[in-house]
Amino acid sequence: MTNLLLPTDFSNNAWNAIFTGLKMFETVDCNFILLNTYEPKLANLMGTKSKERLGVIYDSLSENSKLQLEKTLHYLHENHTRDNHKFETVSISNDIEHAIKQMVADRDIDLIVMGTKGATGAKEVFMGSNTVKVIKKVRACPIIAVPNKYDFKALKTVVFPTDFTHAYSKMELKPLLDLVALWDAEIMILQVAQEYQLNDDQKKNLKQLTNRVKDVKHSFHKVEMWSNVAEATNKFATDNNVDFIALIHYPHTFMEKLTREPVIRKIGFHAKVPLMILPDI
Repeated sequence: MTNLLLPTDFSNNAWNAIFTGLKMFETVDCNFILLNTYEPKLANLMGTKSKERLGVIYDSLSENSKLQLEKTLHYLHENHTRDNHKFETVSISNDIEHAIKQMVADRDIDLIVMGTKGATGAKEVFMGSNTVKVIKKVRACPIIAVPNKYDFKALKTVVFPTDFTHAYSKMELKPLLDLVALWDAEIMILQVAQEYQLNDDQKKNLKQLTNRVKDVKHSFHKVEMWSNVAEATNKFATDNNVDFIALIHYPHTFMEKLTREPVIRKIGFHAKVPLMILPDI
């Protein structure tokens, strides 16, 4: 059974990410774990407040977290009755990235599906920038970041930007290949570069990638990096009506720019389609 982690702050965007995960894996045997975190900023709480008052605040946050998770679980049991889908809830007092790292390690999480924008007025609990923090800190599990108001219908095409400077292991591509195979979709492998001439190592990696994707629909494309990688990828995705953007979180390459905060915000918060971050395994 596939274990999917669904972080939620109970905002509309978080609900949309939950529904996206449910629809995306509707035919798969899944255990969906709904995670809510609460961690008020201690600097804002201490002040003149006593430790006893601080304990009351924590107790209130804990009770509210569990109550809202129960309401979410009740709604899903009432409105999403699939025999192959199971649900459970987890409430953790911690910041979101450390809570997710803990869950990935403890619960053998296969995939994280989360929204890219949190609830207004709940900044200390969950906010848009936390998606960036999770992508930067959680490197052992694939992540799907779902844009606000994205309406998942079907998966037909995925764009996979690369510069062919790294080898592609079976394990790091597996989450993408499994998802593409599930929907009989196509991977559009996109070379984003200022020049298209490949050196010997890049040619070797291209040949390896071609072999890795041989069992799924795929095609190769080139686009000039006219501004930056994120903008070039977004423009290609828009022009070709792709349903997904997939990236491997490689360090020390131009691809790392895509997972630095200013650029991941640009591609993750302005793209109209989900962004899948594959760990560098």
